Amino acid sequence: MNYDFTKVPKWVHILIAGIILAVIVFATVKLLIWNKGTAELDRSETGSFEVEVLDQIFLLSEDKKEGHTFDDEETILFLGNDAITFDQGETSVAAQVASKLGANCINCGFPASTVAMRNPALSEDYPMDAFSFYNVANAIANEDFSSLEANVGKFDDYTYTGSTDRLKNLDFNNVDTIVIYYNAQDYMNLRIGMNPDNEFDQITYRGALNAGIKALQEKYPYIRIVCMSFTMCYAFDSSGQLVSGDRFDFGNGKLTTYLQFMIDVSGERGVSFVDNYYGTIHEDNSSEWMLDNIHVNAQCNEYVADHFVRVIYPNGLTKE
Repeated sequence: MNYDFTKVPKWVHILIAGIILAVIVFATVKLLIWNKGTAELDRSETGSFEVEVLDQIFLLSEDKKEGHTFDDEETILFLGNDAITFDQGETSVAAQVASKLGANCINCGFPASTVAMRNPALSEDYPMDAFSFYNVANAIANEDFSSLEANVGKFDDYTYTGSTDRLKNLDFNNVDTIVIYYNAQDYMNLRIGMNPDNEFDQITYRGALNAGIKALQEKYPYIRIVCMSFTMCYAFDSSGQLVSGDRFDFGNGKLTTYLQFMIDVSGERGVSFVDNYYGTIHEDNSSEWMLDNIHVNAQCNEYVADHFVRVIYPNGLTKE
């Protein structure tokens, strides 16, 4: 039987056309949002702005503490770059941890340094490599700070000399915790992420971090090591536009790729990982937390210090 569609009321045609149009508009908008790479946070009353923070905490085993006498003072050594040296006053991360915890915090950071080396070996044309985490960790493990001392005079900033002197004169028998806290300079300076054929390759972020921690653990097994991640940063793409490290790949991975390398190395080496990436800075609040595209302000430092104290010393300064 043939049905006469001319008898269908006009409002039905309009309704169907409206539904089709709505579906097309909805699909187009969703596609545009997907292509742009953004997502909306749940802003309802029942929704949460919180994201999952990826802290992973390890305690030293008793066998690693055997034969070592701990004193009554908690001594925390901070190794890093601008994350701990850009602000060295009362609002710095190290100073705020000391204030909140009542610990002796020693800042031995080197400005503009990276975790990985740029070159496979130290060379005269790039003295900054001497202050990479890889070389600083090995200097501590070998009790030989000559490479640092030989290069401090090549920088106008006295911070290099001060941190070198503190490391050289520090009694590591009194150090309880070493904190590794670098900002995203490795990502910004195009350091290679990893070498699948060499897990300790010093010119890669993953390899240098792995090798440096290994050297410290073998020399001082009784010192607890904590890796603290960088916060989000902005980078300049090939056209000079400022873009989020979340979404821009220089060729070695996005910023989150480097974050995953630190998480992986921390787990493999059994050291604690404190996540400063998720739950702190994002594109919506970056103007409130950052001074420029990579350096953070005192408010962010306070959050980082508070987070560190809460997860690493949940019971205060009671010895493990």
